[in-house]
Amino acid sequence: MLNTLIVDDEALARRGLKHRLQNTKDITIIGEAKNGREALKMIHEHQPDLVFLDIQMPGLNGFDVVRELEPDSLPSIVFVTAFDEFAIKAFEANAVDYILKPIESDRLQEALKRVRDRQSARKAKKDRQSLLNLVSEIAGEPISSVDDLGGKNIARLKKQPARLAIKDAGKTTWVTQEDIEWIDAAGDYMCVHSGGETHIMRKTMKELEQELDPDVLQRVHRSTIVNVKQVKEMQSHINGEYFLTLKSGHTVKLSRTYKDKLRYFS
Repeated sequence: MLNTLIVDDEALARRGLKHRLQNTKDITIIGEAKNGREALKMIHEHQPDLVFLDIQMPGLNGFDVVRELEPDSLPSIVFVTAFDEFAIKAFEANAVDYILKPIESDRLQEALKRVRDRQSARKAKKDRQSLLNLVSEIAGEPISSVDDLGGKNIARLKKQPARLAIKDAGKTTWVTQEDIEWIDAAGDYMCVHSGGETHIMRKTMKELEQELDPDVLQRVHRSTIVNVKQVKEMQSHINGEYFLTLKSGHTVKLSRTYKDKLRYFS
C-alpha cells in the first residue's frame, strides 16, 4: 500500500484529487494539508510513501517543502500545478512526476505507475545493500559495491553493457546501447544511429522500447528515441517543446507529449 498525503491550498483541488484516488486499490489517503507548514508536520509524523504536492502555496511553496526534508527519507513526490513553467525545476527537486491541473485520469494513472516503479527500485536498492552487508560479514571486510566483489575475489560479477541485436537480410549486428546516439522511425523501419553508421531494422517503436536500457535510451518523440548520455545541450521551444543537441551536433526534438522525460536531462 502507498500511504498518500495530499497538499494543496485549494480545498476543491484536494477534494477532486481525493475523489480520483479513492478507487485505486493500493492508495491509502492518510491526510490532507493546506499549506507547506502543515505538509512538513504531517510528513514528519506519518512518513507517507507518496505526496501529491502543489507548487504555488502561501508561505512555504512546494519546492520549499522538499528542501526542508531529509534526502534519505524523502517520500515519492508528484508535483501538481496549473503552470507548466516549473517542469525543469520540479525534476531538479527529484520529483517522480509533474502533473498539470486540471488533472486527467489517464495522466494520473501514468504518474502512479511511475511512483510504483520508483518504490520498486528503492526496495531493490535496499535489498542490494542488504546483500552487500551480508557478503561483508562473510568476507570479514567491508564490501561497498558490486565492483569490490570481484576485486576481493569473493565473486566476479560485472554488469555487461546492454546490446541491441539488429537483424537485417539474414545478418545480425550487435550494437552496444551506450554507443547508440539516437533512433528514429522511417515508416515500418527503425534507423539506429551509432558511431557514424546507420543500421536499419524492421520493428515498431513500441517493440523496440522493450529491448532498450531506460537508463540510456529514452523516447522523446513519437518517432524518436535518444541516448540521454549523448545530450550536451537543451533549448526550450514553443508550445512546451525542447530541442536536444547531441555531442555529434545532431538535434532532435522533445515533444510536449514526452515532457516528463525532462527529468533525465536535469
